[in-house]
Amino acid sequence: MPVQPNKAVVGKNAFAHESGIHQDGVLKERTTYEIMNPEMVGIAASNLVLGKHSGRHAFRDRLSELGYELSDEELNLAFARFKALADKKKEIADQDIQAIVEDEIRHIPETYLLEYLHISSGSTVVPTATLGLRKGEELKEEAACGDGPVDAIYKTVDKITGLQCVLVNYAINAITGGKDALGDVTVKLKCQENEKIYIGRGVSTDILEASAKAYVNAVNKLIFDHQPKN
Repeated sequence: MPVQPNKAVVGKNAFAHESGIHQDGVLKERTTYEIMNPEMVGIAASNLVLGKHSGRHAFRDRLSELGYELSDEELNLAFARFKALADKKKEIADQDIQAIVEDEIRHIPETYLLEYLHISSGSTVVPTATLGLRKGEELKEEAACGDGPVDAIYKTVDKITGLQCVLVNYAINAITGGKDALGDVTVKLKCQENEKIYIGRGVSTDILEASAKAYVNAVNKLIFDHQPKN
């Protein structure tokens, strides 16, 4: 009886393209390097793994997927920073690209700053968050309930900012080991008005504070993107 292919192995090896020339070929004409559709073996789509061998075409394509449209000058600078980072890391994540563009290429002003955070939560109480966000000289304070403490935090931020955001993804990683490890929270959200994704990141030994910082960070980027540009 013929051996059935392992979908995970096929997905990892056949549809994960890291070589620059392979990525460029797949972007121009997928069938150049893929003899079957990824969906035939249960893979949602091809995976362009960005790394040290990736070229400008694949980098620009990933920027477009993340919602960035850079000028030629910005693209050249971002690609140079990307290649420098790729020499240190085997694979470049979307968060790395976002940091390159927004922390080094573009400087996003912080419209809102997290001033304080209070959480009431437990097995017998409704999770409630009270936040103070500073906008310029003004301290804006609100409270809201949620399905959990993080949900309550995000609903409170929405009340303060007046935005209706949709949380697309929430992820936690430990930067350091031990009980006092730093928590690194990354969120992806979008405004109900369009489908563009905004990535926010927050770091703290308190995972709820990191969650609040990440959400506010993404909201600041959304606000900046919707401001009229000169």
